[in-house]
Amino acid sequence: LQAIADAGRRNYSLFLRPDGLLIGYYETDDDAAAQRALAADPRTAAWEAQMADYFVASTGRPDQEAPRLTEVFHLEDQLARHHAGSNRA
Repeated sequence: LQAIADAGRRNYSLFLRPDGLLIGYYETDDDAAAQRALAADPRTAAWEAQMADYFVASTGRPDQEAPRLTEVFHLEDQLARHHAGSNRA
């Protein structure tokens, strides 16, 4: 777990539905650098082995192969745009 934080991932959460769907969320300033750091850290391999059952058809490193989702809504960004538009009146 410390390796994940040391790699620069923060606000890392995993959410599991009863049907087995696992959604992970984290923030990082540089995801590629975080992935490289995790790949080089032997502590990460043990954690990934424990988590492997939660990933579909993983052929390598589970957290590195997860599909990336596009953020379509962020409350703070929307509020900033709203307030910027209100200030133009």
